[in-house]
Amino acid sequence: MKWISQDIDMFLKEKQYVDTAVLPLLPVSFGDDIKQSVAMTEFISLLSVQLERQFRGRLIMLPGYAYLKSSGEDSLLSGLGQWETELRSQGFKHIFLLTSDSMWKTLEDRLEGGLIWLPSLPLEHMDENYRNSILDDQVKQLLNVFVQKWQNGE
Repeated sequence: MKWISQDIDMFLKEKQYVDTAVLPLLPVSFGDDIKQSVAMTEFISLLSVQLERQFRGRLIMLPGYAYLKSSGEDSLLSGLGQWETELRSQGFKHIFLLTSDSMWKTLEDRLEGGLIWLPSLPLEHMDENYRNSILDDQVKQLLNVFVQKWQNGE
């Protein structure tokens, strides 16, 4: 389910069956790595849309957690920790953090939610059909990751 009024109505009716929240982590930078930051955000945003379609009714896709790449680790972990605490208190058994920013891999052991890192693919110059095909392939790979994490109780 998406973070839109119509889907939230369905979520409220079926809340007991929705045990998973996905929070896309979206880096923002205005420095030399601005293009890389934009590419990661675009990739994860498009992937999130496709992922939500596959698992509609089982998970809620939250609006992305945008953060400044220049923020310190403690600040980033504190902000994300608030999200994780709130989601757990609302009954979500599974929290997945979806990102292309490899910085999160270095902090993974300090995160409560399950981090899913995917390298960003350069989508900006791709034909729309080819881009959708690539995203579909990525989602198929993610299906296995999600199912495995659900089965392991992560």
